[in-house]
Amino acid sequence: MATVKTYNLEGAETGSVELLDSVFNETAHASLIYQVVRVARINERQPLAHTKTRAEVRGGGKKPWAQKGTGRARHGSIRSPLWKGGGVTFGPRNESITKRSVPTKMRKRAIRAAFSDHVRTNAFIVVDDLGKLEKPSAKKFISFFKALKLASKKVLFISDEGLEYAILSVRNLTKVKAIRLENANILDLLTFGTILIGRDSLEKLTKQLS
Repeated sequence: MATVKTYNLEGAETGSVELLDSVFNETAHASLIYQVVRVARINERQPLAHTKTRAEVRGGGKKPWAQKGTGRARHGSIRSPLWKGGGVTFGPRNESITKRSVPTKMRKRAIRAAFSDHVRTNAFIVVDDLGKLEKPSAKKFISFFKALKLASKKVLFISDEGLEYAILSVRNLTKVKAIRLENANILDLLTFGTILIGRDSLEKLTKQLS
């Protein structure tokens, strides 16, 4: 089993904790990581452009003129795509038609591999007393990051229930992002070079990724 050091909020080392090899010693081929990342990026897309079809444009209920006898081309509605102000044919829609999915086993393996890379590079920080905060304190976390020489690095805080004060403490720190452990995703894990997690949350994370 891999072993990582644990710290308190003062930045002092308090001991160590063993990590389960099946979760934190995972390897994955680059093609698997690429596939999971690609699907995640596609699903992040939020289409905004939206055009109306002829069925959605207001008006046009009456036939413009008689079918025969006028000498003009036959038309059934002024909201036809042929008319100015009519519907749009094959225009952009804001419906999520680009959503993709990836098998859960593949996604979990990619996430385990990302966590494992952080463990191997000593970028997986476990903190003992996150739940003991009595009030939000950004100052305490700033000094903590300075003590561990993380002040200039991007840190991903894996939060959990009961850690609301800790979440509020890091909310305004520019290079720190807090996410709930059930929302751990491959994009954040690859974007942030260091992971911060509470010791009590580590067991939940291990069960979640097993």
